[in-house]
Amino acid sequence: MPRTAATARFVLLTLALSGIAAAGDNHHKAMTASPGFERFKQLAGEWTGAKGGKVRSVFKVTSAVEETMLPGTPAEMINMIHPDGDDIVLTHYCAGGNQPEMKAPDKAAGNDVAFQFVRAGNLKSINESHMHNVTYTFIDKDTLRTTWTNYDNGKPSGTVVFEYKRKK
Repeated sequence: MPRTAATARFVLLTLALSGIAAAGDNHHKAMTASPGFERFKQLAGEWTGAKGGKVRSVFKVTSAVEETMLPGTPAEMINMIHPDGDDIVLTHYCAGGNQPEMKAPDKAAGNDVAFQFVRAGNLKSINESHMHNVTYTFIDKDTLRTTWTNYDNGKPSGTVVFEYKRKK
């Protein structure tokens, strides 16, 4: 039974996609473990404010960890966390319209992971208001605290602390 050109193209496309998928699997197997990043992967799920439950964050694991802060509100923000060599990188997509990038050493010792400012998108000057650093404190498997420090005019201008409990 002769194959049509369309059938031949379909077979070639299927083989090509299979090759890409197989290459992708090999690529992922070659990645080394990142102990600090593994900690963030364990946050998958929904977290609510320890006091009153009005504050929420949702963590989703893909090739990075995506944190949606204050989902469904006008102040909704996204944090993307991923390994980068010997560091972990967090990019904060802020409701203020800028995107600070921060780095922390990739080590699992202690309860704190302290991200420090590296650079920011959509920020004309370091003197403009922006989130400059954040510390994630892993209190226990069901309790998380984040401490955010805002900078304005090149110096700290306020701290916001969120304490969360894992939603069961």
